[in-house]
Amino acid sequence: MSHSAAILVIGDEILSGRTQDTNTHYIAGRLTALGIDLKECRVVADVEAEIVAALNALRTRYDFVFTTGGIGPTHDDITADAVAKAFGVGIGFHAETFSLMEANYGKSQFNPMRQRMARLPHGAMPIPNSASVAPGFRIGNVFVMAGVPRVMRAMMETIEPILPCGAPVIAITVSAKIGEGLVAAGLAEIQNAHADVSIGSYPFYTDDGFGVELVARSRDAGAVEKAAREIEKLLTSLGATPERR
Repeated sequence: MSHSAAILVIGDEILSGRTQDTNTHYIAGRLTALGIDLKECRVVADVEAEIVAALNALRTRYDFVFTTGGIGPTHDDITADAVAKAFGVGIGFHAETFSLMEANYGKSQFNPMRQRMARLPHGAMPIPNSASVAPGFRIGNVFVMAGVPRVMRAMMETIEPILPCGAPVIAITVSAKIGEGLVAAGLAEIQNAHADVSIGSYPFYTDDGFGVELVARSRDAGAVEKAAREIEKLLTSLGATPERR
């Protein structure tokens, strides 16, 4: 049995183009390795109502939701409050987290803004990490993580051992220097003959020409291999030289 997941990216800086989102790419790769199917990704602004609406939509539809962003010390870090509202619970200082952070910063430096990072929705469990004393947290099927990539990755390292592992998706890529339009009809026939395999077509352009990458994906290794061989035969029949990876 496979599990489903969604990613909710929170932050005006992503929507404005100021910051490039690399977290989604990383999380997607880790989930694929665990055999968890990532089904949807959303990006929302630092607006409480928008975060609440998106989170409630995703957490009721998928087995797991992973959020990034908005759990720092500044006024626009409102993710924890929005998550609490989405779950209909209160929010307050998590005693153990508060003590750890106070010891780390020292009482004189542990100001009210830094203390905000020790606030968790009631019933949430902290996600400790090796990169920062400030934790993420889990509540229900939602994992709330930092937006800073280094810290987010450290939080994922903590999360991964408790996630259920499924059979990983096997993928075979066959590329060739040929126009996508020339392979479209034959590729559709191959897809129709292999309903248990997902087949995607991805054109590419380089300095020495153009081509297409055809990717077959499934949890059934044998089915992927059969589909890949048919793709190779199709490309060869069209006068192209297939390259597999």
